[in-house]
Amino acid sequence: MARSKKGRAVSGWVVIDKPAGITSTSVVNKVKWAFQAQKAGHAGTLDPAATGVLAVALGEATKTVPYITDALKAYRFMVRLGVTTTTDDAEGEPLASFDARPEDAAIAAALAPFRGEIMQIPPQFSAVKVEGERAYDLARDGVAMDLTARPLWVESLEMIARPDADHVELEMVCGKGGYVRSIARDLGAALGCGGHVEWLRRVWSGPFEADKGVSLDEIERLARSEEIDTLLLPLELGLADLPELPATPEGAARLKNGNPGMVIASGVEFGETAWASYRGKPVAVGSYQSGELHPSRVFNL
Repeated sequence: MARSKKGRAVSGWVVIDKPAGITSTSVVNKVKWAFQAQKAGHAGTLDPAATGVLAVALGEATKTVPYITDALKAYRFMVRLGVTTTTDDAEGEPLASFDARPEDAAIAAALAPFRGEIMQIPPQFSAVKVEGERAYDLARDGVAMDLTARPLWVESLEMIARPDADHVELEMVCGKGGYVRSIARDLGAALGCGGHVEWLRRVWSGPFEADKGVSLDEIERLARSEEIDTLLLPLELGLADLPELPATPEGAARLKNGNPGMVIASGVEFGETAWASYRGKPVAVGSYQSGELHPSRVFNL
């Protein structure tokens, strides 16, 4: 006999405005406990010191996580010029200091090469794997690594403010897999003055905004109460960047069983990823082919 899953079969998104000083995994665990959810995950890690959008998926919404992970995200951050650190942020130990301080015009000019399709080397203290081990574990043991550069799409990177000679506030919109700490490190190197991230906030991620996020205090206040479900956002928000295709009754039945099902489509190209709905509820996400959706994920709602 199969074991029954512990917890509630609750599905949807909870957008947390993450505070500094807690890991993303700890936030997910707290939300899962508060909702008594069977399953939970998040769409993109934030460093413990970072704040802002941490989108937590519950239940069937975890099947839409890849589409939020792949979406554009916006970060606002402060770069401390003149000092490099072991972690490329304020949590690390100082490595080197520099006397030079660039003018605003020099900073603005130096930002240009960081826009568009760039190659970025992750920080030594990062979650990338090196021969099966996390880079941050090796870095803590004093191992210096030659990490491989990775492609990153940077939609925009702008200077927002220059509070003083030692600091510059930037805002970046980028795609999947970007390291803000690498931007600060490489910008400092390009300017000849070094640099690291002093603070970082994820302003938005796909359809989710930090200013509309929920605090952990609110999660704790409503934990395991009926009222906590008012914080839940619809699963389909995780599919906001994909076209919605209404399914026919017969198509919906077939899709629910994992088979291709007929949908009503307009302006969708062959092979394009889309999601099917029936009577206002998401049924499946998959590839559109000749009047049918071929499902890759089916929602059990």
